Amino acid sequence: MTAKPAAAPRPSRARARARARSTSIAAFVVLAALLPTTASASGTQEVEAELPYVCALPSGQLPATVRVAAEFPARAEVGEAFTPSGVTTTVELPEEAVADLAGRGAAEVRAATRLDVGVAQNAATARASWRGGAEPVALPESGPLTLVTRGDVPSVAGRGDGDLTFSAGSLAIDLTLAAADGTAAGTATADSASGSDSSSGSESGSGSGSLTVDCTLAEDAPGQGLLATVPVGTGTGAPSGSASPSGPAGTSGAPDDGQPDGRGDRQPERQSERSPKVLENTPGTSPDRDDVPPCRYDEQHPPTDVSLNAYVTGYANVKKLKGAAYLPPSCVLIEQGVPVPGPPDPDYLIFDTVSYANFHYQERRQTPPFEATFLSFDFAPVKATMVLEQTDTMRIDSRMKMSMTDFSTTTDTYVRAPLVLHVLDLEVNGTPLDVGSECRTETSLVSEDPDPANFPGDHLVLYGRGELLIGQPATGYLLLSGGVLAGEATIPAFTGCGTDGEDLDRLLTASVSGPGNLIKQVQGQTCAIAAPVFPSPTNEGQCTEDLQPYEIPVAEH
Repeated sequence: MTAKPAAAPRPSRARARARARSTSIAAFVVLAALLPTTASASGTQEVEAELPYVCALPSGQLPATVRVAAEFPARAEVGEAFTPSGVTTTVELPEEAVADLAGRGAAEVRAATRLDVGVAQNAATARASWRGGAEPVALPESGPLTLVTRGDVPSVAGRGDGDLTFSAGSLAIDLTLAAADGTAAGTATADSASGSDSSSGSESGSGSGSLTVDCTLAEDAPGQGLLATVPVGTGTGAPSGSASPSGPAGTSGAPDDGQPDGRGDRQPERQSERSPKVLENTPGTSPDRDDVPPCRYDEQHPPTDVSLNAYVTGYANVKKLKGAAYLPPSCVLIEQGVPVPGPPDPDYLIFDTVSYANFHYQERRQTPPFEATFLSFDFAPVKATMVLEQTDTMRIDSRMKMSMTDFSTTTDTYVRAPLVLHVLDLEVNGTPLDVGSECRTETSLVSEDPDPANFPGDHLVLYGRGELLIGQPATGYLLLSGGVLAGEATIPAFTGCGTDGEDLDRLLTASVSGPGNLIKQVQGQTCAIAAPVFPSPTNEGQCTEDLQPYEIPVAEH
């Protein structure tokens, strides 16, 4: 840290004014520096739409209320890719639906939603699938059933001037039913499994304890399901614009072929070529290996027969600032546990595995330092440097359930990580603002744990689900192949911030600390040290020649 030059003596009142000004600047720096460099200067718009739906349940067509909440940019540039954030889908099913589920022996349900969203700009359209998941909820004794899901949505870019609109369409609700004793509930009949009754929800398989409820937007839905409008560019609806859920950030999807849009002289093959495409991957490009820290075992950390290593990256929201901080690729060393039989279930084989992991950066259990930069007052650059530090070993609990009917498997994984946020440095226009060497959160980032009795204390909880069907690639998160983990955390109060008598703890706490901060982590494919898989014409490769993870994942909003 650069030492401050000694200040010339000044009258006490002037010193007080200078001290107040320094503290005010510090408050602004704290607010500004934690915003991401990619934040839109035009801000965000918060959307919450309440829409009527009609859902097909075993007892017939029933009305339902669906609320969709999300944050969109207030404006976007042509070709600028963005991802709606904080997407939450709340489904309220009527009391008759509760009776349907209870009649199948269900005491609780776990919901996953698939919302079809139409994206349009001028005359061009595209479709995206907004997916969400939720923890199990108990069926209410009376009244409606409310299901709240959160999840990932594709990125989108407008390819010309004009409003980009998002509209809700059909909704599918996948329900996993469980009896009071935790076993699967429900048994499919031949008719329902084959889909012979068009008015009922569809079963996923006999005895599977699963039900899919298909819902359609009601005819009287306000705005025909309109969720949000994002102005793009400087114009208002130029004919050349089209909506295109995007690939890498800063690209604009399919190239402009120079042909007029929406006109009769356009050839069919040209129309197809320019049709918008939905890409589920969030914008981003994989970093070069030279830009990420090494991730290998060494003499101080020798591998075992069950050692794995992987890179992880992601984003962490700061709710108070309506922004997100980018977490760069970080090395994690993992000791994979041995599967043991789980609780008995007549319909499933269940295995539980407990693994342990640590960040590994320069012999410390922490992430590499990461920076956030902002222009205060549009001219003064502000930069903050931070790390996430472990206070104890991370624990990874995985439960795999294999269906006895079709041998499909689902794996639910919870990562419990005790992590404090340590602020290393703040700079204003290149001049350091001394926060000291011990500026950090008082405790670990805190999540609500689904099993607090067995896992007390302060820690972050991230959750991921993986699915595997016979003959198909795995989807979702699995410890070995990686994937997306997500969670929500409270940022605790700060302590130890400031020097020379300046206490910046309250300023940081007031600016940053609080609940409701979403975190999305992407883990790459692991490298199994004892049985490495190297790239070849027939293998994608899991390890480099020096036994580092071959895959460097891309962060997703």
